[in-house]
Amino acid sequence: MEIREAGLGDLSGIVGLHSRARVAYYGAGGLPVGEVLTPELAREQREGWAAAITSAHKRVRVAVVDGAVAGVLAMGPPHSPARDPRTTAQLYQIHVDPKVWGRGVGSALHALFVRHLADEGLALGVLEVWERNTRARAFYTRHGWRPDGTSRPGPAETPYLGMRLSPR
Repeated sequence: MEIREAGLGDLSGIVGLHSRARVAYYGAGGLPVGEVLTPELAREQREGWAAAITSAHKRVRVAVVDGAVAGVLAMGPPHSPARDPRTTAQLYQIHVDPKVWGRGVGSALHALFVRHLADEGLALGVLEVWERNTRARAFYTRHGWRPDGTSRPGPAETPYLGMRLSPR
């Protein structure tokens, strides 16, 4: 596995991977594929990933396995203005191709986020995870994340839950 900074040449691989991961975790949570994969969402994903890759403030990394994008990590300053970017970073997304789940790709990408916190001298990491995504919630809990008591509306009347990581 190779992990490197993402470039615009990775965009199609990232969007495809993101779509496969969304189908897997939203599907496991009971959402029909037709609600997860729409032309509008595909366009929004492509635009969002392109903006993240070219952003001066966000960092996007890809894990490449056998020549294909197998995982992606996006991180940067917190979305919430209530969080201080001098002390906090947000893990926006980790997605791993379901074909390689359980092979350490997600853990390797997560380790980059933890290293980012240490390198930048940040005391706190934050993220949001869909409540029905039990696989992701278990992954983050295994890696030391704890609920922070925040939430926001999500699909299927199921919220996104806030989690926090204090690596020190």
